[in-house]
Amino acid sequence: MQDILLLMQDPTAWIALITLIVMEVVLGIDNLIFISILTNKLPAVHRESARRVGIGLALVMRLALLGTVAWIVQLTTPVFEAFGHGFSWKDMILIAGGLFLVWKATKEIHHNVDPVDHDEDFIASSVTTGFAAAIGQILLLDLVFSVDSIITAVGMTPHLPIMVISVIVAVTVMLVASGPLARFIEKNPTIVMLALGFLLMIGTTLIAEGAGFHVPKGYVYAAMAFSALVEVLNMLSRRKRQREKALKQ
Repeated sequence: MQDILLLMQDPTAWIALITLIVMEVVLGIDNLIFISILTNKLPAVHRESARRVGIGLALVMRLALLGTVAWIVQLTTPVFEAFGHGFSWKDMILIAGGLFLVWKATKEIHHNVDPVDHDEDFIASSVTTGFAAAIGQILLLDLVFSVDSIITAVGMTPHLPIMVISVIVAVTVMLVASGPLARFIEKNPTIVMLALGFLLMIGTTLIAEGAGFHVPKGYVYAAMAFSALVEVLNMLSRRKRQREKALKQ
């Protein structure tokens, strides 16, 4: 308790906390897009509960990982070398997560382009199985992002309370934003394809990072922001044409 009081009086601790919260929220955007697309595949009555359970369990998992910070940091130690690059457990986790994202986004794009092929749908026809599958996939992807963000957080501050607070705030923001984002994606079908494109890019970035090629996050998020802006302009243009058509009728 005394350590926390001392941290509250330290300006650098507040700066680290604010920086970490912003970083965690930004990194959570990737996960939030995936959660929104995934839960929208479920029956409407189960979507909200799937989002809440998935994000809630993700919070528990992140806090549990923070309790093993010393072990998490060791994941950056190279395990073997190939093609002139030392691969650590963190690298392998990022590559596996990236491949999972690329595979999932590709299947979803195929399903959106050819919706008649229902056999390719990754959510089972059973509601119970679909709910469990959605939660499992949310946790699987969150594990990938959690390991990456925690290692980054350790490099920014040595204080565990700051890391815990930043994670709780970021996951709370995800919980609040998940519903509106999912409903927005559902009402705007073209956004789904854009979001799947984002997931493909993020998955490719994770694979590149794991293979030792550093991709500045600023470039990735700038590209995402520009694409989103273009889509917003397209949506406004479509709505304007629809209003003009309605007035003519």
